[in-house]
Amino acid sequence: MTTTLIHPTAVIHPDAQLHSTVQVGPYAVIGPQVKVGPDTVIGPHVVLDGRTEIGARNHIFPGAAIGLEPQDLKYDGSVSLVQIGDDNRIREFVTINRATRADEVTVIGSGNLLMAYVHVGHNCVVEDNVIISNAVSLGGHVHIESRAVIGGVGGIHQFVHVGRLAMVGGMSRVTRDIPPYMLVEGNPIRVRTLNQVGLKRAGIVDLADGQVFQSLKKAFRLLYRSGLTLEQALEKLELLPENEHLQHLCRFLQLSQLEGRRGPTPGRRKGTRSED
Repeated sequence: MTTTLIHPTAVIHPDAQLHSTVQVGPYAVIGPQVKVGPDTVIGPHVVLDGRTEIGARNHIFPGAAIGLEPQDLKYDGSVSLVQIGDDNRIREFVTINRATRADEVTVIGSGNLLMAYVHVGHNCVVEDNVIISNAVSLGGHVHIESRAVIGGVGGIHQFVHVGRLAMVGGMSRVTRDIPPYMLVEGNPIRVRTLNQVGLKRAGIVDLADGQVFQSLKKAFRLLYRSGLTLEQALEKLELLPENEHLQHLCRFLQLSQLEGRRGPTPGRRKGTRSED
């Protein structure tokens, strides 16, 4: 039978709610509004504070700080939330700030890997099965869709959206939305090609006898190699046979142009080498 393992040097507020199978390492500090689900491991010197809800089977490594006040001058002390799903690995010295306003949420989904020194700012949403490499900083209100991969030592501007199965190269400065299924890198950052490795791993290359993948290749060429404006390319994309992934790409690009969004990252400049 599994029993609770709490190191005697851990400081846990009596109002904190920890499942009986939670393990807590030396010198961890857990505040009164924290809830932690079954089989989660909280490493040494971890700080969990504020209104923080953590699901099952997470592993939080030494020095992580989750649920502290947002780094936002607008913050007025309101009770906001960090919500973390299941099966995440949150590595050393990761910081995840709670949201700015009352009843707002910073969300980490399930199955994610946040490597060492990642910072997740207030009101961010990280969906499921995302990999964020070492020393990446997410500004406030960043939204990262499922199965995206973010290369190390980069910064993502506040309010940027990163699409499903996108791949962001290391040391990139991301100031605009990253379309789904694309590989982007450089300074300034540009869409280079489809994220073919990610699409293969996700099984999309073989969907419908390869027709879904071929539609995404056509979409890439229309968007980034044809010389068409974004609006013209989107009109042509509507003529292609529909599938869920192509529709998601088109919807993402349409929403990216709305007021309050950052706008999509462009493709390579004319005259640079093609990588499609």
